[in-house]
Amino acid sequence: MIAMTLAEVAEVVGGEVVGDPAVTVTGTAFRDNRDPVEGGLFVAIVGERVDGHDFAAAAVEGGAVAVLGSRATEVPTVVVPDIAVALGRLARHVVDRVRPTVLALTGSQGKTGTKDYLGQVLAGVGPTVATAGNLNNELGVPLTVLRCTAETEYLVVEMGARGIGHIAELCRIAPPDVAAVLNVGTAHLGEFGSRDAIARAKGELVEALGPEGTAVLNAGDDLVAAMRHRTPGRVLTFGERADVSWRDVDLDDLGRPSFALGHDGEWHDVSLGQPGGHQVVNASAAAAMALAVGVDLAHVARALTAATPASRWRMELHERADGLVVVNDAYNANPASMAAALDALVAIGGRRGARTVAVLGEMLELGAATAIDHEDVGRYAAERGVEVVVTVGDVAAGIGRGAAGVRGWTGVAIHTAGRDEALTWVRENAAAGDVLLVKASRGAALETVAEGLLHALDEEEGSR
Repeated sequence: MIAMTLAEVAEVVGGEVVGDPAVTVTGTAFRDNRDPVEGGLFVAIVGERVDGHDFAAAAVEGGAVAVLGSRATEVPTVVVPDIAVALGRLARHVVDRVRPTVLALTGSQGKTGTKDYLGQVLAGVGPTVATAGNLNNELGVPLTVLRCTAETEYLVVEMGARGIGHIAELCRIAPPDVAAVLNVGTAHLGEFGSRDAIARAKGELVEALGPEGTAVLNAGDDLVAAMRHRTPGRVLTFGERADVSWRDVDLDDLGRPSFALGHDGEWHDVSLGQPGGHQVVNASAAAAMALAVGVDLAHVARALTAATPASRWRMELHERADGLVVVNDAYNANPASMAAALDALVAIGGRRGARTVAVLGEMLELGAATAIDHEDVGRYAAERGVEVVVTVGDVAAGIGRGAAGVRGWTGVAIHTAGRDEALTWVRENAAAGDVLLVKASRGAALETVAEGLLHALDEEEGSR
Protein backbone atom coordinates (compact mmCIF):
# COMPACT_ATOMS: atom_id res chain seq x y z
CA MET A 1 0.00 0.00 0.00
CA ILE A 2 1.13 3.55 -0.51
CA ALA A 3 2.36 5.08 2.75
CA MET A 4 -0.39 6.88 4.69
CA THR A 5 -0.67 8.24 8.21
CA LEU A 6 -3.68 7.22 10.28
CA ALA A 7 -4.91 10.79 10.02
CA GLU A 8 -4.86 10.46 6.22
CA VAL A 9 -6.57 7.08 6.35
CA ALA A 10 -9.29 8.45 8.63
CA GLU A 11 -9.90 11.41 6.32
CA VAL A 12 -10.28 9.11 3.30
CA VAL A 13 -12.62 6.60 4.97
CA GLY A 14 -14.59 8.98 7.16
CA GLY A 15 -13.30 7.48 10.39
CA GLU A 16 -11.89 8.60 13.72
CA VAL A 17 -8.37 7.89 14.98
CA VAL A 18 -8.02 6.40 18.43
CA GLY A 19 -4.33 6.65 19.26
CA ASP A 20 -1.49 8.50 17.53
CA PRO A 21 -2.72 9.96 14.20
CA ALA A 22 0.89 10.28 13.02
CA VAL A 23 1.40 6.51 12.91
CA THR A 24 2.20 5.64 9.30
CA VAL A 25 0.99 2.55 7.48
CA THR A 26 3.64 1.35 5.03
CA GLY A 27 2.52 -2.27 4.46
CA THR A 28 -0.68 -3.61 3.00
CA ALA A 29 -4.01 -4.25 4.69
CA PHE A 30 -4.69 -7.79 5.96
CA ARG A 31 -7.38 -9.59 7.94
CA ASP A 32 -5.67 -12.71 9.33
CA ASN A 33 -3.62 -11.93 12.45
CA ARG A 34 -1.85 -15.28 12.02
CA ASP A 35 -0.20 -13.91 8.88
CA PRO A 36 0.69 -10.32 9.83
CA VAL A 37 2.23 -7.78 7.46
CA GLU A 38 5.16 -5.66 8.60
CA GLY A 39 4.01 -2.05 8.74
CA GLY A 40 0.52 -3.17 7.69
CA LEU A 41 -3.05 -2.30 8.61
CA PHE A 42 -4.97 -5.07 10.39
CA VAL A 43 -8.63 -5.18 9.34
CA ALA A 44 -10.67 -6.30 12.35
CA ILE A 45 -13.64 -8.15 10.87
CA VAL A 46 -16.44 -9.27 13.17
CA GLY A 47 -17.49 -12.74 12.01
CA GLU A 48 -20.04 -15.27 13.20
CA ARG A 49 -17.52 -17.02 15.45
CA VAL A 50 -14.52 -14.69 15.73
CA ASP A 51 -14.19 -10.98 16.44
CA GLY A 52 -11.05 -9.57 14.84
CA HIS A 53 -10.85 -6.80 17.45
CA ASP A 54 -9.85 -9.44 19.99
CA PHE A 55 -6.68 -10.08 17.98
CA ALA A 56 -5.68 -6.46 17.34
CA ALA A 57 -2.83 -6.46 19.85
CA ALA A 58 -1.50 -9.76 18.49
CA ALA A 59 -1.52 -8.36 14.96
CA VAL A 60 0.48 -5.33 16.05
CA GLU A 61 2.89 -7.49 18.00
CA GLY A 62 3.37 -9.44 14.77
CA GLY A 63 4.39 -6.36 12.82
CA ALA A 64 1.28 -4.36 11.96
CA VAL A 65 1.23 -0.71 13.02
CA ALA A 66 -2.50 -0.05 13.31
CA VAL A 67 -6.05 -1.41 13.02
CA LEU A 68 -9.10 -0.58 10.95
CA GLY A 69 -12.09 -1.52 13.08
CA SER A 70 -15.62 -0.73 14.11
CA ARG A 71 -14.61 0.04 17.69
CA ALA A 72 -11.51 1.16 19.58
CA THR A 73 -8.82 -1.32 20.57
CA GLU A 74 -5.77 -1.12 22.82
CA VAL A 75 -3.58 -0.24 19.81
CA PRO A 76 -3.79 2.63 17.27
CA THR A 77 -7.11 2.23 15.47
CA VAL A 78 -9.11 3.99 12.78
CA VAL A 79 -12.71 3.48 13.90
CA VAL A 80 -15.41 3.43 11.21
CA PRO A 81 -19.14 2.59 11.15
CA ASP A 82 -18.79 0.01 8.35
CA ILE A 83 -15.50 -1.75 7.66
CA ALA A 84 -16.43 -2.96 4.16
CA VAL A 85 -17.43 0.55 3.09
CA ALA A 86 -14.25 2.01 4.60
CA LEU A 87 -12.07 -0.56 2.85
CA GLY A 88 -13.74 0.27 -0.44
CA ARG A 89 -13.12 4.00 0.00
CA LEU A 90 -9.50 3.41 0.94
CA ALA A 91 -8.99 1.14 -2.05
CA ARG A 92 -10.52 3.65 -4.46
CA HIS A 93 -8.22 6.31 -3.05
CA VAL A 94 -5.22 4.09 -3.78
CA VAL A 95 -6.43 3.40 -7.34
CA ASP A 96 -6.83 7.12 -7.94
CA ARG A 97 -3.37 7.83 -6.56
CA VAL A 98 -1.47 5.00 -8.27
CA ARG A 99 -3.42 4.94 -11.56
CA PRO A 100 -2.66 1.33 -12.54
CA THR A 101 -4.21 -0.23 -15.61
CA VAL A 102 -7.10 -2.21 -14.13
CA LEU A 103 -8.01 -5.54 -15.74
CA ALA A 104 -11.11 -7.07 -14.17
CA LEU A 105 -12.75 -10.40 -14.91
CA THR A 106 -15.80 -12.35 -13.90
CA GLY A 107 -17.55 -15.57 -14.88
CA SER A 108 -19.29 -18.60 -13.45
CA GLN A 109 -16.13 -20.69 -13.74
CA GLY A 110 -12.53 -20.23 -14.79
CA LYS A 111 -11.99 -16.89 -13.04
CA THR A 112 -9.12 -17.95 -10.84
CA GLY A 113 -7.30 -19.91 -13.55
CA THR A 114 -7.60 -17.05 -16.02
CA LYS A 115 -6.52 -14.51 -13.42
CA ASP A 116 -3.48 -16.59 -12.50
CA TYR A 117 -2.41 -16.87 -16.14
CA LEU A 118 -2.95 -13.15 -16.77
CA GLY A 119 -1.06 -12.10 -13.66
CA GLN A 120 1.99 -14.05 -14.77
CA VAL A 121 1.79 -12.74 -18.34
CA LEU A 122 1.66 -9.12 -17.18
CA ALA A 123 4.36 -9.59 -14.53
CA GLY A 124 6.83 -10.00 -17.38
CA VAL A 125 5.86 -6.58 -18.72
CA GLY A 126 5.63 -4.44 -15.59
CA PRO A 127 4.96 -4.51 -11.83
CA THR A 128 1.67 -6.36 -11.39
CA VAL A 129 -0.73 -7.00 -8.51
CA ALA A 130 -3.28 -9.79 -8.96
CA THR A 131 -6.02 -11.24 -6.76
CA ALA A 132 -4.68 -13.90 -4.42
CA GLY A 133 -6.78 -17.06 -4.33
CA ASN A 134 -10.36 -16.00 -4.96
CA LEU A 135 -10.58 -12.81 -2.87
CA ASN A 136 -13.26 -11.46 -5.19
CA ASN A 137 -15.96 -9.94 -2.97
CA GLU A 138 -16.58 -6.65 -1.16
CA LEU A 139 -13.67 -7.36 1.18
CA GLY A 140 -11.39 -9.29 -1.15
CA VAL A 141 -11.33 -6.73 -3.96
CA PRO A 142 -10.27 -3.82 -1.71
CA LEU A 143 -7.65 -5.99 -0.01
CA THR A 144 -6.25 -6.82 -3.44
CA VAL A 145 -6.21 -3.17 -4.49
CA LEU A 146 -4.46 -2.17 -1.27
CA ARG A 147 -1.48 -4.33 -2.23
CA CYS A 148 -0.67 -1.76 -4.92
CA THR A 149 2.37 0.46 -4.48
CA ALA A 150 3.41 3.58 -6.33
CA GLU A 151 5.25 1.34 -8.82
CA THR A 152 2.29 -0.89 -9.73
CA GLU A 153 1.47 -0.74 -13.44
CA TYR A 154 -1.14 -3.49 -13.76
CA LEU A 155 -3.90 -4.48 -11.36
CA VAL A 156 -5.66 -7.79 -12.11
CA VAL A 157 -8.91 -8.11 -10.19
CA GLU A 158 -11.21 -11.12 -10.02
CA MET A 159 -14.79 -10.05 -9.30
CA GLY A 160 -17.57 -12.30 -8.05
CA ALA A 161 -21.25 -11.64 -7.49
CA ARG A 162 -24.03 -13.12 -5.38
CA GLY A 163 -26.66 -10.67 -6.55
CA ILE A 164 -27.55 -7.88 -8.94
CA GLY A 165 -25.49 -4.74 -8.26
CA HIS A 166 -22.55 -6.49 -6.58
CA ILE A 167 -20.16 -6.20 -9.52
CA ALA A 168 -21.26 -2.63 -10.23
CA GLU A 169 -20.25 -1.75 -6.67
CA LEU A 170 -16.88 -3.49 -7.04
CA CYS A 171 -16.29 -1.51 -10.24
CA ARG A 172 -16.76 1.71 -8.29
CA ILE A 173 -13.84 0.57 -6.13
CA ALA A 174 -11.63 -0.49 -9.06
CA PRO A 175 -12.94 0.99 -12.33
CA PRO A 176 -11.82 -1.34 -15.13
CA ASP A 177 -9.85 -0.46 -18.23
CA VAL A 178 -10.30 -4.02 -19.50
CA ALA A 179 -13.36 -6.05 -18.47
CA ALA A 180 -13.66 -9.75 -19.29
CA VAL A 181 -16.72 -11.97 -18.91
CA LEU A 182 -15.68 -15.60 -19.25
CA ASN A 183 -19.03 -17.40 -19.20
CA VAL A 184 -22.49 -17.55 -17.68
CA GLY A 185 -23.09 -20.89 -16.01
CA THR A 186 -25.15 -22.21 -13.12
CA ALA A 187 -22.81 -21.42 -10.22
CA HIS A 188 -24.82 -19.52 -7.57
CA LEU A 189 -28.06 -20.33 -9.40
CA GLY A 190 -29.67 -20.68 -5.99
CA GLU A 191 -29.11 -16.99 -5.32
CA PHE A 192 -29.91 -15.63 -8.79
CA GLY A 193 -32.73 -17.90 -9.85
CA SER A 194 -31.86 -18.06 -13.57
CA ARG A 195 -28.95 -17.84 -16.00
CA ASP A 196 -30.47 -14.65 -17.42
CA ALA A 197 -30.22 -13.06 -13.98
CA ILE A 198 -26.61 -14.22 -13.69
CA ALA A 199 -25.92 -12.64 -17.09
CA ARG A 200 -27.43 -9.37 -15.94
CA ALA A 201 -25.12 -9.36 -12.93
CA LYS A 202 -21.98 -10.38 -14.83
CA GLY A 203 -22.66 -7.81 -17.54
CA GLU A 204 -22.35 -5.00 -15.02
CA LEU A 205 -18.61 -5.40 -15.52
CA VAL A 206 -18.62 -4.37 -19.17
CA GLU A 207 -21.15 -1.62 -18.47
CA ALA A 208 -18.57 -0.04 -16.13
CA LEU A 209 -16.11 0.54 -18.98
CA GLY A 210 -15.50 3.94 -20.49
CA PRO A 211 -15.31 4.51 -24.27
CA GLU A 212 -11.55 3.90 -24.20
CA GLY A 213 -11.92 0.56 -22.42
CA THR A 214 -12.05 -2.94 -23.86
CA ALA A 215 -14.62 -5.65 -23.20
CA VAL A 216 -13.18 -9.15 -23.58
CA LEU A 217 -16.04 -11.57 -24.30
CA ASN A 218 -16.40 -15.30 -24.78
CA ALA A 219 -17.65 -15.77 -28.35
CA GLY A 220 -18.72 -19.32 -27.52
CA ASP A 221 -21.24 -18.30 -24.84
CA ASP A 222 -24.39 -16.72 -26.29
CA LEU A 223 -25.27 -14.82 -23.12
CA VAL A 224 -21.75 -13.39 -22.93
CA ALA A 225 -21.48 -12.58 -26.64
CA ALA A 226 -24.70 -10.57 -26.37
CA MET A 227 -23.01 -8.28 -23.84
CA ARG A 228 -21.26 -6.45 -26.69
CA HIS A 229 -24.37 -4.27 -26.78
CA ARG A 230 -24.02 -3.33 -23.11
CA THR A 231 -20.65 -1.59 -23.26
CA PRO A 232 -19.41 1.71 -24.68
CA GLY A 233 -15.91 0.25 -25.09
CA ARG A 234 -14.43 -1.74 -27.96
CA VAL A 235 -14.94 -5.51 -27.98
CA LEU A 236 -12.31 -8.23 -28.29
CA THR A 237 -13.57 -11.82 -28.37
CA PHE A 238 -11.94 -15.15 -27.55
CA GLY A 239 -13.00 -18.63 -28.61
CA GLU A 240 -12.47 -21.23 -31.31
CA ARG A 241 -13.85 -18.77 -33.86
CA ALA A 242 -13.03 -15.37 -32.44
CA ASP A 243 -10.52 -12.52 -32.45
CA VAL A 244 -8.24 -14.52 -30.16
CA SER A 245 -8.46 -18.21 -30.95
CA TRP A 246 -6.72 -21.57 -30.74
CA ARG A 247 -6.15 -24.61 -32.91
CA ASP A 248 -4.32 -27.95 -32.91
CA VAL A 249 -5.00 -28.82 -29.26
CA ASP A 250 -3.13 -31.90 -28.01
CA LEU A 251 -2.97 -33.37 -24.50
CA ASP A 252 0.10 -35.15 -23.11
CA ASP A 253 0.07 -38.20 -20.85
CA LEU A 254 -0.80 -36.02 -17.84
CA GLY A 255 -3.57 -34.19 -19.65
CA ARG A 256 -1.60 -30.97 -20.14
CA PRO A 257 -2.61 -29.17 -23.34
CA SER A 258 -0.43 -27.81 -26.11
CA PHE A 259 -1.98 -25.66 -28.81
CA ALA A 260 -1.44 -22.79 -31.23
CA LEU A 261 -2.63 -19.39 -30.01
CA GLY A 262 -3.70 -16.95 -32.70
CA HIS A 263 -4.64 -13.32 -33.18
CA ASP A 264 -4.84 -11.18 -36.31
CA GLY A 265 -3.22 -13.84 -38.49
CA GLU A 266 -0.28 -14.45 -36.13
CA TRP A 267 0.17 -17.83 -34.40
CA HIS A 268 2.42 -18.99 -31.57
CA ASP A 269 2.75 -22.36 -29.83
CA VAL A 270 1.76 -22.69 -26.17
CA SER A 271 2.24 -25.61 -23.78
CA LEU A 272 0.45 -25.34 -20.44
CA GLY A 273 1.54 -26.92 -17.16
CA GLN A 274 -1.93 -27.65 -15.76
CA PRO A 275 -4.14 -30.52 -16.94
CA GLY A 276 -7.44 -30.19 -18.75
CA GLY A 277 -8.59 -29.02 -22.15
CA HIS A 278 -10.54 -26.24 -20.41
CA GLN A 279 -7.20 -24.62 -19.56
CA VAL A 280 -6.96 -23.63 -23.24
CA VAL A 281 -10.05 -21.45 -22.82
CA ASN A 282 -8.70 -19.87 -19.62
CA ALA A 283 -5.31 -19.19 -21.21
CA SER A 284 -6.90 -17.70 -24.33
CA ALA A 285 -9.06 -15.39 -22.23
CA ALA A 286 -5.96 -14.23 -20.39
CA ALA A 287 -4.21 -13.73 -23.72
CA ALA A 288 -7.06 -11.57 -25.00
CA MET A 289 -6.93 -9.40 -21.89
CA ALA A 290 -3.18 -8.95 -22.24
CA LEU A 291 -3.50 -8.13 -25.95
CA ALA A 292 -6.11 -5.51 -25.01
CA VAL A 293 -3.41 -3.53 -23.18
CA GLY A 294 -0.86 -3.88 -25.96
CA VAL A 295 1.18 -6.91 -24.87
CA ASP A 296 2.87 -8.70 -27.76
CA LEU A 297 1.37 -12.09 -28.71
CA ALA A 298 4.79 -13.75 -28.76
CA HIS A 299 5.41 -12.64 -25.16
CA VAL A 300 1.94 -13.85 -24.15
CA ALA A 301 2.63 -17.32 -25.58
CA ARG A 302 6.01 -17.58 -23.87
CA ALA A 303 4.60 -16.42 -20.54
CA LEU A 304 1.67 -18.84 -20.69
CA THR A 305 4.07 -21.71 -21.38
CA ALA A 306 6.21 -20.69 -18.41
CA ALA A 307 3.23 -20.15 -16.07
CA THR A 308 3.04 -22.22 -12.90
CA PRO A 309 -0.01 -22.92 -10.69
CA ALA A 310 -0.61 -19.90 -8.47
CA SER A 311 -3.69 -20.99 -6.51
CA ARG A 312 -3.92 -24.12 -4.37
CA TRP A 313 -6.23 -27.06 -5.06
CA ARG A 314 -7.01 -25.95 -8.63
CA MET A 315 -6.25 -28.89 -10.93
CA GLU A 316 -3.11 -29.57 -8.88
CA LEU A 317 -1.32 -32.45 -10.55
CA HIS A 318 0.64 -34.93 -8.41
CA GLU A 319 2.24 -38.24 -9.32
CA ARG A 320 3.04 -40.54 -6.42
CA ALA A 321 6.23 -42.62 -6.42
CA ASP A 322 4.25 -45.75 -7.29
CA GLY A 323 2.71 -44.09 -10.36
CA LEU A 324 -0.67 -43.10 -8.88
CA VAL A 325 -1.74 -39.76 -10.39
CA VAL A 326 -3.86 -37.47 -8.19
CA VAL A 327 -5.61 -34.40 -9.60
CA ASN A 328 -6.57 -32.21 -6.64
CA ASP A 329 -9.28 -29.81 -7.82
CA ALA A 330 -10.98 -29.52 -4.45
CA TYR A 331 -11.21 -25.75 -4.18
CA ASN A 332 -14.60 -25.29 -5.81
CA ALA A 333 -17.19 -26.99 -7.99
CA ASN A 334 -20.27 -26.39 -10.12
CA PRO A 335 -21.77 -28.50 -12.91
CA ALA A 336 -19.63 -26.99 -15.68
CA SER A 337 -16.35 -27.20 -13.77
CA MET A 338 -17.19 -30.77 -12.71
CA ALA A 339 -17.62 -31.71 -16.37
CA ALA A 340 -14.33 -30.06 -17.31
CA ALA A 341 -12.47 -31.86 -14.53
CA LEU A 342 -14.02 -35.20 -15.50
CA ASP A 343 -12.96 -34.60 -19.09
CA ALA A 344 -9.40 -34.06 -17.86
CA LEU A 345 -9.56 -37.23 -15.77
CA VAL A 346 -10.73 -39.31 -18.74
CA ALA A 347 -8.10 -37.77 -21.03
CA ILE A 348 -5.27 -38.61 -18.63
CA GLY A 349 -6.59 -42.10 -18.06
CA GLY A 350 -6.94 -42.71 -21.78
CA ARG A 351 -3.43 -41.56 -22.60
CA ARG A 352 -1.91 -43.66 -19.81
CA GLY A 353 -4.17 -46.69 -20.20
CA ALA A 354 -5.08 -46.25 -16.53
CA ARG A 355 -8.18 -46.84 -14.42
CA THR A 356 -10.04 -43.60 -13.65
CA VAL A 357 -11.41 -42.85 -10.19
CA ALA A 358 -13.48 -39.74 -9.41
CA VAL A 359 -13.93 -38.76 -5.75
CA LEU A 360 -16.73 -36.20 -5.85
CA GLY A 361 -18.42 -34.18 -3.13
CA GLU A 362 -21.30 -31.75 -2.92
CA MET A 363 -21.72 -28.74 -5.20
CA LEU A 364 -23.12 -25.88 -3.13
CA GLU A 365 -25.42 -22.96 -3.95
CA LEU A 366 -27.39 -24.65 -6.74
CA GLY A 367 -30.78 -23.94 -5.21
CA ALA A 368 -33.74 -25.89 -6.56
CA ALA A 369 -31.51 -27.55 -9.18
CA THR A 370 -29.33 -29.25 -6.54
CA ALA A 371 -30.69 -32.78 -6.91
CA ILE A 372 -30.88 -32.87 -10.69
CA ASP A 373 -27.49 -31.19 -11.14
CA HIS A 374 -25.78 -33.78 -8.97
CA GLU A 375 -27.44 -36.62 -10.85
CA ASP A 376 -26.45 -34.99 -14.16
CA VAL A 377 -22.81 -34.93 -13.07
CA GLY A 378 -23.02 -38.64 -12.30
CA ARG A 379 -24.56 -39.35 -15.67
CA TYR A 380 -21.84 -37.35 -17.36
CA ALA A 381 -19.12 -39.24 -15.50
CA ALA A 382 -20.60 -42.58 -16.59
CA GLU A 383 -21.13 -41.47 -20.18
CA ARG A 384 -17.51 -40.34 -20.36
CA GLY A 385 -16.41 -43.75 -19.12
CA VAL A 386 -15.15 -42.97 -15.61
CA GLU A 387 -14.64 -46.39 -14.07
CA VAL A 388 -15.10 -45.66 -10.35
CA VAL A 389 -17.25 -42.87 -8.89
CA VAL A 390 -16.79 -42.32 -5.16
CA THR A 391 -19.29 -39.89 -3.64
CA VAL A 392 -18.78 -38.10 -0.34
CA GLY A 393 -21.72 -36.96 1.79
CA ASP A 394 -25.51 -37.23 1.52
CA VAL A 395 -26.08 -34.63 -1.22
CA ALA A 396 -23.28 -35.98 -3.39
CA ALA A 397 -24.90 -39.42 -3.27
CA GLY A 398 -27.04 -38.17 -6.14
CA ILE A 399 -23.93 -38.25 -8.35
CA GLY A 400 -23.63 -41.98 -7.74
CA ARG A 401 -27.32 -42.53 -8.50
CA GLY A 402 -26.95 -40.62 -11.74
CA ALA A 403 -23.96 -42.72 -12.79
CA ALA A 404 -25.60 -46.01 -11.83
CA GLY A 405 -28.65 -45.12 -13.91
CA VAL A 406 -26.72 -44.92 -17.18
CA ARG A 407 -27.52 -47.98 -19.27
CA GLY A 408 -24.46 -49.93 -20.26
CA TRP A 409 -22.09 -48.32 -17.76
CA THR A 410 -19.69 -50.97 -16.53
CA GLY A 411 -18.20 -48.91 -13.74
CA VAL A 412 -18.98 -48.87 -10.04
CA ALA A 413 -20.41 -46.21 -7.72
CA ILE A 414 -19.24 -46.17 -4.10
CA HIS A 415 -20.89 -43.96 -1.49
CA THR A 416 -19.07 -42.72 1.61
CA ALA A 417 -20.54 -40.75 4.48
CA GLY A 418 -17.72 -38.24 4.81
CA ARG A 419 -14.09 -37.34 4.21
CA ASP A 420 -12.61 -39.89 6.61
CA GLU A 421 -14.55 -42.78 5.09
CA ALA A 422 -13.67 -41.59 1.58
CA LEU A 423 -9.98 -41.40 2.44
CA THR A 424 -10.06 -44.87 3.95
CA TRP A 425 -11.71 -46.25 0.82
CA VAL A 426 -9.24 -44.71 -1.63
CA ARG A 427 -6.26 -45.67 0.52
CA GLU A 428 -7.42 -49.29 0.47
CA ASN A 429 -8.58 -49.43 -3.14
CA ALA A 430 -6.65 -46.92 -5.28
CA ALA A 431 -3.89 -48.82 -7.03
CA ALA A 432 -0.52 -47.87 -8.43
CA GLY A 433 -1.03 -46.50 -11.92
CA ASP A 434 -4.62 -45.28 -11.35
CA VAL A 435 -5.64 -41.71 -12.11
CA LEU A 436 -7.75 -40.15 -9.36
CA LEU A 437 -9.67 -36.86 -9.37
CA VAL A 438 -10.83 -35.14 -6.17
CA LYS A 439 -13.41 -32.38 -6.60
CA ALA A 440 -16.18 -30.63 -4.64
CA SER A 441 -17.24 -27.21 -3.44
CA ARG A 442 -14.98 -25.54 -0.89
CA GLY A 443 -17.26 -26.38 2.03
CA ALA A 444 -16.63 -30.10 1.52
CA ALA A 445 -12.87 -29.68 2.21
CA LEU A 446 -11.98 -32.69 0.08
CA GLU A 447 -8.37 -31.55 -0.28
CA THR A 448 -7.84 -33.62 2.87
CA VAL A 449 -8.65 -36.74 0.85
CA ALA A 450 -6.16 -35.86 -1.88
CA GLU A 451 -3.44 -34.94 0.57
CA GLY A 452 -4.07 -38.02 2.71
CA LEU A 453 -3.78 -40.26 -0.32
CA LEU A 454 -0.55 -38.61 -1.42
CA HIS A 455 0.95 -39.14 2.05
CA ALA A 456 -0.29 -42.71 2.33
CA LEU A 457 2.62 -44.29 0.44
CA ASP A 458 5.18 -42.40 2.51
CA GLU A 459 3.49 -43.58 5.72
CA GLU A 460 3.38 -47.19 4.52
CA GLU A 461 7.08 -47.15 3.58
CA GLY A 462 8.00 -45.47 6.86
CA SER A 463 6.30 -48.20 8.87
CA ARG A 464 8.23 -51.03 7.21
